[in-house]
Amino acid sequence: MSSSILLRNGTVLMHDANDHVQAVKTDLLVVGAHITKIGPGLSAPDTILLDCTGKIISPGFVDTHHHLWGTQLRGRHANDLMLDFWPKGMAGFLTGSLFTERDIFWGELGGCMEAIDSGTTMVVDHANMNYSPAHSTAAISAISTSGLRAYFCYCPTPRVTSWSPFEMATSFMPDWVQSQLVELAAEQPFGDGRVQLGLAFDGYFLPKDVVVALFEQVRGPLGLKLITSHYVHTSFFGSRSVVSILNSYGLLQEDVLLSHLNGALPEDAEQIKAANAHIGCTPESEIQMAFGHPVCFRSDLHDVASLGVDCHTSNSGDMLSQMRLGLQNARGARNADFVAAGKTPRTLLSTAEDAFNLATIKGARAVGMEAEIGSIAVGKRADLVVFDAESPAMVCAGEHDPVAAIVLHASVRDIETVIVDGKIRKAGGKLAAVEVDGKLMEWKDVARELLKSRERIEEEYKQLDLETARKTALRVFGVDGSTILDHI
Repeated sequence: MSSSILLRNGTVLMHDANDHVQAVKTDLLVVGAHITKIGPGLSAPDTILLDCTGKIISPGFVDTHHHLWGTQLRGRHANDLMLDFWPKGMAGFLTGSLFTERDIFWGELGGCMEAIDSGTTMVVDHANMNYSPAHSTAAISAISTSGLRAYFCYCPTPRVTSWSPFEMATSFMPDWVQSQLVELAAEQPFGDGRVQLGLAFDGYFLPKDVVVALFEQVRGPLGLKLITSHYVHTSFFGSRSVVSILNSYGLLQEDVLLSHLNGALPEDAEQIKAANAHIGCTPESEIQMAFGHPVCFRSDLHDVASLGVDCHTSNSGDMLSQMRLGLQNARGARNADFVAAGKTPRTLLSTAEDAFNLATIKGARAVGMEAEIGSIAVGKRADLVVFDAESPAMVCAGEHDPVAAIVLHASVRDIETVIVDGKIRKAGGKLAAVEVDGKLMEWKDVARELLKSRERIEEEYKQLDLETARKTALRVFGVDGSTILDHI
């Protein structure tokens, strides 16, 4: 098969030095994994030709916070808040105990393929399901199989050892966790170079010397380039600031990516910006789970913000939804202040271009890969998404403002082609087959495996004492039960 792709006569969205997006009708040539030429009238021998007349060519979306593994748990959180999400969903130390390594493989593969289907080409996977060494290697195998680009952020995970009676492992970081982290660091990257190893860490309850030693090992001998942690500053999660802990330990650096940040203190923002660290906001899950307003458009955090999906088990798995919800929530919150004061706003401060950048170039910066992905330019990796600008949803909008057409009008059905690292992973609106155990599998084949896996997990799930799980979640995370009310 040809190793080059010519995208002809499309509307290419290109960033300038100030992150302004310019729409240029032109051709684009991909050779191997890179964009090699952009300009009119291009040609190349032995090339896959994609006629992009009437289509928009966008950089692939960068999802900076996602738990990819739990596809089989999708559908159970339509009306849940965090109190029920923990025992019922992707809190890896609870329902993760039901997943075998093969369940993890299919769940992870399903999450990756949904990401590609929706135009996401790079994901930071906060892999909170590390019940055994085989669980993590299965997840890495699935990402590699899917064709997605990713940071697999290895995550020390609290583990249930028995449900009857309910017992948990006494060690948060047993010897096998630390030894596997060393082994994987030596073996990376995976998936033809697309999958890098990072660290996901939320164990700030451990002694300072343990946390500092781990970070120094990860940054030094292991050479990992990304460390990610959760942080929400609300009554439910407590007043402790992960930002201040990292800063006081001397660990807050540019390789740190913090997820959510709802309710972040002004000093949190100052410390993050001073360290050139970044944040990954997930508007859809944050709004539902009562984290507070997403901060991706907050004036003191917008410069260091990016977007992610969080849990495709409880909400949509596409970045289009996160762009739209983040943007409209910010607009609604600001407009509400004017309405409450009996005034009328003159302008919208948050723009469609701002939202688009959160999902593209700013996401690339957040993962330290701005030189390779996040925008379309000669020499960058060929991570590209082609939208049908003449679809019922996008027609006319694509001609008037292609960025607005994507952010405010498009859906997954409008994505015709997805290219990751120079390889076509979706064409004609259909996901490409993947190879599993030497066999090519279409999406329907993967779906059947997911359904079989879900059926087995569900039978075990029905036997669980969820009330005990709920109480355990509150205890493990130090939640003050007195703050949980039915009405206010």
